[in-house]
Amino acid sequence: MEQCLTRKDAYWILNSIRSVGPITLNRLLEFANGDPVAALEASRGELRSIKGITTKSVDSILNWASEFDLEKEKRKTESLGAIFVSRECARYPRLLKEINDPPIGFYCLGDYEFKKPSVAIIGSRRTTLYGQGVAKEFGQELARRGYCVTSGMARGIDSLAHHGALNVEGGSTVAVLGCGADIIYPPENIDLYRDIQRKGAVISEFPLGRKADRQTFPMRNRLVSGMSEAVIVVESDAKGGSLITAKFAADQGRLVCAIPGRIDQRTSSGCNELIRDGAVLLTSVDDLLAELEYEARAAELPLEASAGVPIARPDLTEEEASLAKCFEGGEALDVDRLCGLTGKSVGEVSSGVMMLELKGVLAKRLDGLYEAT
Repeated sequence: MEQCLTRKDAYWILNSIRSVGPITLNRLLEFANGDPVAALEASRGELRSIKGITTKSVDSILNWASEFDLEKEKRKTESLGAIFVSRECARYPRLLKEINDPPIGFYCLGDYEFKKPSVAIIGSRRTTLYGQGVAKEFGQELARRGYCVTSGMARGIDSLAHHGALNVEGGSTVAVLGCGADIIYPPENIDLYRDIQRKGAVISEFPLGRKADRQTFPMRNRLVSGMSEAVIVVESDAKGGSLITAKFAADQGRLVCAIPGRIDQRTSSGCNELIRDGAVLLTSVDDLLAELEYEARAAELPLEASAGVPIARPDLTEEEASLAKCFEGGEALDVDRLCGLTGKSVGEVSSGVMMLELKGVLAKRLDGLYEAT
């Protein structure tokens, strides 16, 4: 290479390559034994050996210098008052590292350290007075209880949740953008954008100048849920984008909650559907805290295998049988808990439970927990 890159520089460059998504980036880093500089120095043949990588992605990685001006991006980031947080930085949120496709870095405006437990509040851009009041009240009360309120700074429920947290002395809130951190979207939220930076953080995994599109919003949504212990859907119609975030949350093993609404109100149809499918019904912040406390206690309880029915199947491999044995006590478990019980890696456990699902031994609930069928 013509220039000597630091690990942070290499993360920054890799993060900027538009034709390479987070799943491929993580595979690339795994191939390079976690070394981002080595990942950028890989040959064409080495890159092509990585599962799922396209020819376009290989070309973009090899020719990154012609597509991305690192020094210019650094100057723009500094002038904005932002920093780039790589996944090796102490400020990188702990929970975000646990998802299947974590960003290898993100831009951050604000001094928030991402140490408080986070709860996401999301919902429709088209709101009722009921939804507006609930979003603001929940945001305010969660901030008062020491939680960081995370959302997407969109019109409607998102903005009101942020405002609620900002109303509390010492409250924290994080806005995850579906565009570059230098773009204020929607533009009428310019004051909110600035206020959040003073009491929390505005973050984005996209390079500066990247405009929002149909691809960036789902990517943003996975971060909203991924960095949160629970996701609360306040208002959403049956096809709302909030349901995509709820799906991400369930897949990530996060607690999915919904605020009930009128059965004849379109903006409540999505929430009512979530509740029907197993989401936790919330009528107050206390409901949420009780559920989180219950989950924390359940995770600490030892399994009583003799209390349930033994799971014995001749078609299970030895590894699958050891995973299945964890469910003999009747407990519902997530991937993290299974890793602790078996000593296996996240990848091994995820692969194992997928096979157990396919064989009809386990079923995945909406809240992301697995249980024996």
